[in-house]
Amino acid sequence: MAIASLDKEKYKAAFLYMLQHLGKIEGRKKACKLFYFLDFDYYEAYEKPFTGETYVAFPMGPVPEKFVEITEEMEREGLISTYQKKMSLTHDNPTIFYQSETAVDYPFTEQERKMLDRIIRKYGALTGKELGDITHCQAPYNAVDLREAISYEYTFYRETPDLLV
Repeated sequence: MAIASLDKEKYKAAFLYMLQHLGKIEGRKKACKLFYFLDFDYYEAYEKPFTGETYVAFPMGPVPEKFVEITEEMEREGLISTYQKKMSLTHDNPTIFYQSETAVDYPFTEQERKMLDRIIRKYGALTGKELGDITHCQAPYNAVDLREAISYEYTFYRETPDLLV
């Protein structure tokens, strides 16, 4: 299993970048899946993760371990704001909406910026459920048991098209 080191500043900057380009992100599930695709697509293309986050297999798909901790920190720092809204009569939990409150000031490489733009373009309009459904069909998620960390190495069994666009 490849050992990655979390780059918290890049993580925060990537989230701000996605928020600024999407306007807002509706739902924690969607935000978590966007990070999964960012890290695993980047790893498949360049053999290193984008943020270094650890992803764990849960019934709703891969979940980044530090997402809640980091986004709560970002909110305390005034980098993002969140609000909750009940979106369904059948679900008790309200949906969390994330919005950026500041400009991104991070020196992304051209390669990193292109991958961020690709993730936004390819996955940004999808719902959390749609993104979760995609992850459930992928080798990294299916290669481990529930509640186990997902190795970045499993990404090479996905054969993702258009990674270097």
